[in-house]
Amino acid sequence: MRTGRAVVLAATAALTLTACLGPTGGARVAQADASGDGTLRIGLILDNTGPQSFLNAPQLAAAKLAVKEINAAGGHKGKPVELLPETISADTAAQAKALVAAKADVVIGPTDSSRAPAAIDVLSNAKTAIISPANAARGLTSYQSNGYYFRTSAADVAQAPLLVKLAKDSGAATLAVVYEEGSYGKYVSTAVAAAARQSGLGSVAVAGFAPGQAQQAAAAVKAAAPDAVVLVSRAGAQGAIAELNNAGVAGKKLILSDGAVNQYGPGLGSSALDGARGILPGTFASAHFQAELVSVDPGLSDMTFAAETYDAVNLAAIAAAVEQDDAGASIAAGLIGVSGGRVQAPGGAGPSGEATVCKSYQECLDVLRDGKKPDYDGESGRIGFDANGDVSSANYVLYTYGADNTATMSGSETASSNGS
Repeated sequence: MRTGRAVVLAATAALTLTACLGPTGGARVAQADASGDGTLRIGLILDNTGPQSFLNAPQLAAAKLAVKEINAAGGHKGKPVELLPETISADTAAQAKALVAAKADVVIGPTDSSRAPAAIDVLSNAKTAIISPANAARGLTSYQSNGYYFRTSAADVAQAPLLVKLAKDSGAATLAVVYEEGSYGKYVSTAVAAAARQSGLGSVAVAGFAPGQAQQAAAAVKAAAPDAVVLVSRAGAQGAIAELNNAGVAGKKLILSDGAVNQYGPGLGSSALDGARGILPGTFASAHFQAELVSVDPGLSDMTFAAETYDAVNLAAIAAAVEQDDAGASIAAGLIGVSGGRVQAPGGAGPSGEATVCKSYQECLDVLRDGKKPDYDGESGRIGFDANGDVSSANYVLYTYGADNTATMSGSETASSNGS
């Protein structure tokens, strides 16, 4: 298991919304006039450098696979879909400007939530649709993009009811929350506390800590003597787990948020996490999907964000097919509908009536040719964009730790994307 999802999103805490907040909708629900040039061009923003550079390969392979399949099905209006040449850089604004110059109609990326605003500002101004396969910052829900921004990953707070459910499933009647200070810890811990109240669990302690200074929070939790403890943390997770262990709160009492899930091994005391559970967003790639990705990139060893990237490319192409236009405004106007979202637009191309679920570009084309509305449910599961461009449901993979402090996949869960 790779924990790139948990690590790469650490910068979410640094996200500062520099643009003004605006209403939902915009291009997502507007009637778009056809303005494309007949060629659908898809760009990628790969912003992972240093230790996170391994995240680029699965996204690139997934995009290549999707475009290959789309073109095998006839492309867009009989012409091949183009995947623009990729670059790797943390400067997402520069990448966005280069993609606009290359006439990209839709851009997939970036990965890091803190870098998303720079890309959104450039691309939305150019009326280029943007679909991130990885952004999870809560603040991006209301970031002003004029309706051009979407994401196939859920916001951080969506995990809250699942963390509470894990506590209840273990028989807990009381719950404590230990969170790392910062926006991620603040928002997720608040959502966990609210979900606990809603589910009838008693919240006996909510304690914050700065990285490397979790001793006092651990002592507060020990004094409260809860049945279960949810740890909401990223960079300071290992130190917090060690302090909780020192306070006698360890093993199966612990439930880890996505930012805290890691393969700790000997980095923690023996059996510190034995029986602990945690979650990571997304779905476990099917054997067939993994094989298809490896056929594109034989050296691929990680599948993180591959499903979400693959689905983003397919959704863009299906939206272009429904709208019969490859321009970014048309794609943005069609994405909610082809994703199975329930937001009603004032107008738009394509058939009306009940939607028919389809699981590939070819299947969705067949649905469209039959005069029906395609509802794409892909490798990442049901999507259903809302008026904010957020997915309506969030998928998670569950992990359980052994005595060696390493985690193995133990199941999957789905929750509403808004944390309810």
